[in-house]
Amino acid sequence: MTSLKSDFLQILTERDFIHQVTDLEGLDAKMAAAEKEGPISAYIGFDCTGTSLHVGSLVQIMMLRWLQKCGHKPIVLLGGGTTRIGDPSGKDESRKLLTDDDIAHNMAGIRTIFDQFLSFGDEPSGATMVNNAEWLDQLGYIDFLREIGTHFTINRMLTFDSVKLRLDREQPLTFLEFNYMILQAYDFMELGKRYNCSLQMGGSDQWGNIVNGMELGRRSAGLSLFGLTTPLITTADGKKMGKTADGAVWLNEESLPAYDYWQFWRNTQDADVGKFLRLFTELPLDEVKRLESLEGAEINDAKIILANEATKMCRGAGAADAAHATAKETFERGGAGSDLPTVAVSAGLFETGINVVDLFIEAGLGASKGEVRRLIKQGGAKLNDVKVDDAEAMVTNSALEGGQIKLSAGKKRHALIKIGE
Repeated sequence: MTSLKSDFLQILTERDFIHQVTDLEGLDAKMAAAEKEGPISAYIGFDCTGTSLHVGSLVQIMMLRWLQKCGHKPIVLLGGGTTRIGDPSGKDESRKLLTDDDIAHNMAGIRTIFDQFLSFGDEPSGATMVNNAEWLDQLGYIDFLREIGTHFTINRMLTFDSVKLRLDREQPLTFLEFNYMILQAYDFMELGKRYNCSLQMGGSDQWGNIVNGMELGRRSAGLSLFGLTTPLITTADGKKMGKTADGAVWLNEESLPAYDYWQFWRNTQDADVGKFLRLFTELPLDEVKRLESLEGAEINDAKIILANEATKMCRGAGAADAAHATAKETFERGGAGSDLPTVAVSAGLFETGINVVDLFIEAGLGASKGEVRRLIKQGGAKLNDVKVDDAEAMVTNSALEGGQIKLSAGKKRHALIKIGE
């Protein structure tokens, strides 16, 4: 959209980040002026339901990164307060209630992710991390109802997707969860007052919550606020981005090794390569167009570039280089690269022998015996690069090569079994 004046909105538009904006013209003018006069602040909220975020949050993180690269100030809002309730958006049932210790532990894990993507500091565009428990923990219930509750009607709250969907499916929605949208609106207003934050960004399922916050800020504090959402990112086969047969693709190393993270991007479907290069790398768009136009076996070169760029940004250049080298060793030369997922087992397992099916399950290459047996029957199971034909075979010390065994499930999933101390 060539008519846009601000670098930030121009980039988001060209790279297909934008789904909805409350006032595109007004926000564009404000950001264009700010790029000359001083940065504006924008935030995205992340609840602390686990020790890591997964790639489903990566679109939001990349927006904060682009915001900072354009000279503006990103605010990462961690939901130390709202995690106690749980966002009902897109859920058919209540989230598990976490203890304060659980939330603090999860928050510590999530903090480390943002250090890879953003630069934190006191400079005008330095990123800031805020915990909404800072103000939510101080709220008095009656005072909150009198001051904030009067700005919300039940009639309107029932029309929001996070509520309507649950009720349409005849799933219970607790009064606790029903309050979530009010607290998120309150967050936007408080960030506006405390940090001069004028823009909230989020996924398309947050549109109603964002609009609520804008209206509350205007009515209660006279703030001029804006909202921007991204589309739901799906893969070419219609599946939600970030989900695999093995579960979520986590962003931190403790939850998912760098090699597995690299492999997730390397295994991108051909039709998704261009979209993912635009959203999840900073490669120039001319280069993206060149890469997505590759056909046949050459598209694999684009996938390797995608994997290298995405892994470098999230885990560092060293991790990306090691994962790429391991993949080359594994796939091109049939070796066992040093960065393959490794499982340590007791030496005693091999003294009398362990069933090959059980060994695959131990290595995380199968969820059940039935799954591994099918893999063997279909010819997809290999031990030290030799096809496994017998599901009843026992693996003994004789299979160890240099104190380890390489297992393969198909062409793309591998693991090393090593004797533990």
